[in-house]
Amino acid sequence: MRTTEKYYLFYRKTIAAATRLVFLACSLFPVQKNKIVICTFEGKTGFGCNPKYIVEELHRRNSSYRFVWLVNDTDKEFPQYIKKKKNNIWNGAWQLSTAKIWIDNYRKPYGTRKRKSQYYFQTWHGTIGFKSTGLWRGTAFSPMAYLVSKSDSDMIDYVTIDSEWCRQMFPKGLVYDGEFLKVGAPRCDVLYGDRKEQKKKFLERFGLGDQARIIMFAPTFREGSKNGVRTVFSEEWSVDFERMLKNLEKRFGGEWHLCVRIHPQLSSQLKQVFNPMTSRTIIDVSKDDDMYEVLAAMDALITDYSSVAMDAGFTHMPVFIYADDIDCYIKDRGSILWNLSSDSSATITNNKKMTPGIEATLPYSVSQNNEELEKNILEFDKEIYEEKLRDFECAVGLVFDGKASERTADKIEDCMRH
Repeated sequence: MRTTEKYYLFYRKTIAAATRLVFLACSLFPVQKNKIVICTFEGKTGFGCNPKYIVEELHRRNSSYRFVWLVNDTDKEFPQYIKKKKNNIWNGAWQLSTAKIWIDNYRKPYGTRKRKSQYYFQTWHGTIGFKSTGLWRGTAFSPMAYLVSKSDSDMIDYVTIDSEWCRQMFPKGLVYDGEFLKVGAPRCDVLYGDRKEQKKKFLERFGLGDQARIIMFAPTFREGSKNGVRTVFSEEWSVDFERMLKNLEKRFGGEWHLCVRIHPQLSSQLKQVFNPMTSRTIIDVSKDDDMYEVLAAMDALITDYSSVAMDAGFTHMPVFIYADDIDCYIKDRGSILWNLSSDSSATITNNKKMTPGIEATLPYSVSQNNEELEKNILEFDKEIYEEKLRDFECAVGLVFDGKASERTADKIEDCMRH
């Protein structure tokens, strides 16, 4: 291990020890049985992802539940029944130490201490996907990342999942050997069934006509670290968006618009990156806390390696994979969950090392350049696509029926009674 990494580990362990002392002091106060504390993406985002839909369901059932949301930016908007608190060590320790239930979609700070009478529901922020996580990353999974993951996973009581695929991948992916709740992904409840209302709201919000059609471009979130400093990767995408929109209009008809969802820290670069690629107005939803209400209004999706491809596919909207750096990406991640290769025409199956009991084929076309993307759009066959999706959903043991939030709330309420 490099000397700099040893010093960084020592530094983080020292901070964690101090954090544990703060939690220990706060544990002198009683646990409040009706209190639920929520956090998403280490406090970086607001009312969104899986926790949002669980909280909405719990509040609908019982208005006396007390919800506290830990957030970095207290200007974020929340429903009135949720109390927002600044996400720092002292606030976090106090709120978490006195809550009966924790709900999170990411990792708790290293040094967090849970009490025996408390329950921690981990909803994670991705289910069936492309990116390898945890121990599946091999040497790309740093010693510090392992310590943080193991510390957090040891506190978890339940992880919500939506498939048998997750049940097989998550033990090493999350460094977790506890209990799973195969209930579905709560954030995908909004994608189930008739999505006309979400589409209407979106069109009105952006002043689009009733016949407008929208494709979302949502590349995967890329983040790394060097000497302990985490950074968000910026990149220039090679997709010819103008050409893509014209091909969508040629294949599906109507007037198509581009909706973009990139990391909020990169959204300031949106104009300089996208304007040269298309003369059309770009709809930027990068700073929306809830991606899934937006996704419910879409007619199609294009991404590289984001798990949103799978979520969008559950609606049976057209999904196109544009991956122009497959070899580089696999090298960076350490491994990948599907057998992607430089041969775009190859059948893509799941990585059997990670999901040995699954026999699944990726239902989406993969393009590595604009010529392949044009071909895949113009030759899109709805009937063949629907059949591939049905086979895929069966193979991975998918749960998608719009009731994930209800089932998770059932289990939370059961825990609150103990």
